[in-house]
This record gives sequence, structure tokens and C-alpha cells, in this order.
Amino acid sequence: MTTDNFRKHSAKNPLQKILNHRFLAMLAVEAKKLDPERILDAGCGEGFTLEKLRREGIGRTLEGVDISEQALALGRKLHPRLFPKKGSVYELPYADKSFDLVICSEVLEHLEHPEKALSELHRVSKRYCIITVPHEPFFRLANFLRGKNLSHFGNDREHIQHWSRRGIVALARRYFGIKAVRSPFPWTIIVGEK
Repeated sequence: MTTDNFRKHSAKNPLQKILNHRFLAMLAVEAKKLDPERILDAGCGEGFTLEKLRREGIGRTLEGVDISEQALALGRKLHPRLFPKKGSVYELPYADKSFDLVICSEVLEHLEHPEKALSELHRVSKRYCIITVPHEPFFRLANFLRGKNLSHFGNDREHIQHWSRRGIVALARRYFGIKAVRSPFPWTIIVGEK
């Protein structure tokens, strides 16, 4: 049992390991600055981001939700201290303003209706939201140069949305004030505030 996200986080390629480590480290630094008590990872997959936050001591309550039962089952085995549950980023099973920080990392590019997801993130966030997406066209180029998804010119088959840094900031700005934008190659990290 495996998923694309699991393969990315468990890759043996030294460059990919460095990029993944830098990305998660930067996300954790940005989260820590916000000093949140309650954190939701919407689209948590196997829980790699939540586990990073747990190990760094960021947040008192860490919750995750994902639509993939396969990712959740794998995550429960990998990170037994976490208890993510099944749910959709389009209809988060939480009351308004439930979390100091909502994280949505590498999810929006998979969604047919990212605006609907952002509306939900805004609804359940009390104060902050961190959004990350692949920075295009650099993400596809990096894939292509390492021989991944050559028949799709480096595009991951599951990615149906593609944003430049400017494009994702413009979309996020419809729902949040932009507090910070970071670009750990090849991703964009946005810290938004209500």
C-alpha cells in the first residue's frame, strides 16, 4: 500500500530529500511564528506535515482530515501518535473558527474547485491559513529534468491546477490577507491572515 505523496516523502533521491526537508522546515518555521494552539491540516495525506509540527512542538492540538482512506491508513501506521480522520476539504467537519491555524499543503492543485476549498479553509480558520502549492512552471521542469512524468512534460497526472507564485497569491488574496510568501524551490508557501 503506497501513495504518490508517500513516495515523494520516502524518496531515496538525495536532491528530492533535500528539497522535501527544506520545504517542511520552512513550513514549520512559518507555523511556529504564528504560535497556534489548535491546528488543522486539511488534506493531510499520510500526516507528514502534522508529524513535523508535532516533533517541533508546534500547536497543542493537531488534527488532520483527508479524503483518501488509503493515505489515512498508511499515515496511522507511520505516525501512530496522530489521529487524522476522513473528510473532504470541500466540507470540513468542523464549526466556524475552530482552528488558530489551518494548513492546506499540496492539495489545491488536485481540486476541480479550489475556490470552494479556500472558502472552507477561511470558514474553519479563526486567524491564519498556510497554503502551499507547486510553483509552476518550475515544479514541472524539475520533474522533467529528473525524468519523472516525461510523457506529460513533467506534470503530475493528478495536478489539474497550475499556479505561478503571482497566480496563487492572487487567488489566496480573495480569502485572506497575505502575511508572507515564501518560495522554497519548487513550491510556493503563503501565510494568510483573516
